[in-house]
Amino acid sequence: MSGSPPGKILANTHFELDNEGTLETIFQSIEILSKEKGIDPQIVLDAVKDAMLIAARKHYRSTEDYVADMDPKTGAIKLYAVKKVVEAVEDPSHEMTLAEARRIDSTAEVGGEVRIPKNTDALGRISAQTAKQVIFQKVREAERETVFNEYSGRTGELVNCTIKRVEGPDYILDLGKTEAKLPKKEQSRLEGYSVGDRVRCIIKLVDKSSKGPGVLVSRAAPELVMRLFEQEVPEIYDGTVAIRGCAREAGERTKIAVQSRDRDVDSVGACVGMKGMRVQSIIRELRGEKIDIIEYSEDSVVFATHALSPAKVSRITVIDPLEKHMEVIVDDSQLSLAIGKKGQNVRLAAKLLGWKIDIKSEEEKRQEVESQMAALVAPGAPVSVLIDYGMAEEMAVKLLENGVATIEKLGAMTPEELEVLPGIGPESVEGIQTAVVAYYSQFEDPASENAVSETAGSENTEQATAETTFETASEPAPADDDLYNPESGEERFEPGSEAAEAVSEEESESTEQFGTIVDAGSPHKQTDMAVPESTPEKGSGE
Repeated sequence: MSGSPPGKILANTHFELDNEGTLETIFQSIEILSKEKGIDPQIVLDAVKDAMLIAARKHYRSTEDYVADMDPKTGAIKLYAVKKVVEAVEDPSHEMTLAEARRIDSTAEVGGEVRIPKNTDALGRISAQTAKQVIFQKVREAERETVFNEYSGRTGELVNCTIKRVEGPDYILDLGKTEAKLPKKEQSRLEGYSVGDRVRCIIKLVDKSSKGPGVLVSRAAPELVMRLFEQEVPEIYDGTVAIRGCAREAGERTKIAVQSRDRDVDSVGACVGMKGMRVQSIIRELRGEKIDIIEYSEDSVVFATHALSPAKVSRITVIDPLEKHMEVIVDDSQLSLAIGKKGQNVRLAAKLLGWKIDIKSEEEKRQEVESQMAALVAPGAPVSVLIDYGMAEEMAVKLLENGVATIEKLGAMTPEELEVLPGIGPESVEGIQTAVVAYYSQFEDPASENAVSETAGSENTEQATAETTFETASEPAPADDDLYNPESGEERFEPGSEAAEAVSEEESESTEQFGTIVDAGSPHKQTDMAVPESTPEKGSGE
């Protein structure tokens, strides 16, 4: 809370309480101090009374119990020493006889307490200065408590401040009722201020135990960008568009993820604004800091693709969903863009997603796969690799214990040799062999398989050709009397000629009169006959 410090208000106040003007000055100072600090006047009154007690003990150098009273109307302060009334005094500093007590208070009784007035005129300036320090300390404690109660619930809130003074690399800001501190680590590298400048900050921390300003503000927090978007974008303010995350490196770049709750509202377009007016206003407030507005997705792979923009992602593989670890493959030309300047793009994307992201180019991934394949086929591949091919982990341990450390050595062993190994047994041999076969099957040459397939296909083709030839050869040759003999007197006509058509008409008329005549002796003309369906024999398998 701004205003004059307690020491300045009480600078001309003396504790020579025999003067009515001085009493009035003290009381007025208390009222002014209470109003400026925004604390309860009773707290200040209690602080003054405590200061009087400390000053009295220091002046009288006594262990007596003291109490101080102040009249809130007149401001008069009275100091008393409190003693207990007893029959026999054992501790003169805290006890007194009934007779002595009756001289001070006629109503005193044994077991009660008596207040003995003390002369405050004897309190010197040293004691008064001590009292002022106590008042100052008490007021500061009350002020911190008031500030904490007012601002502790406002963490993350955007506030308007004024630069009040500069303390080294830090700025002290005026919040109106109190002061706030803007430390170096909470400043953007693009920004610099002078006394009197107005800035907007985020309340980051409120600490009542701090000796300096109890409110810590920030210009580097991601919440600053989020609050600015809430002010500039009406759709965010009314809840149509929600901010789902924000990652920031102050003065460099910010990535903010947004999601629309209305299918008719484009979340990214709403934040950008017409011709970029909305986002440009925020960029000016942040002194030119770059801002990427990203469409949020529940699918981590899709969200990662958006978060790594402007780079184009080829594919993403989730390595471990529990540990939130993924691998991103990009084209060789996109690798530097995906990583960003000093790793900034991928670093911000990882913060936004909350995932660990490994970025590799297509060439790097190809080399990695080739090296892994080479390691698998190289002599001495460990038997532990077979766990990925179905072999139990306990079997891998047993093989290692029996000196079988490589797949090459394991593949050279016979089933009988495996069975006699301790801890293996016949029941485990089959599982081990299956894993070995599955392991080596991945290295089979597909070209050889195609060659075998082509060979089989050619054999089938030859067989089909032979069958066709056989069937063709088995057809009966046409009878000699069916062949045309030029020397015979038989007339033959070209198909489609007028003579041929006349003969055809004569044959059709004969057919209508006498029906179709079938030559039973001609084999090739039997096809025109209706063949009755044969009844299948029993047991032939219908």
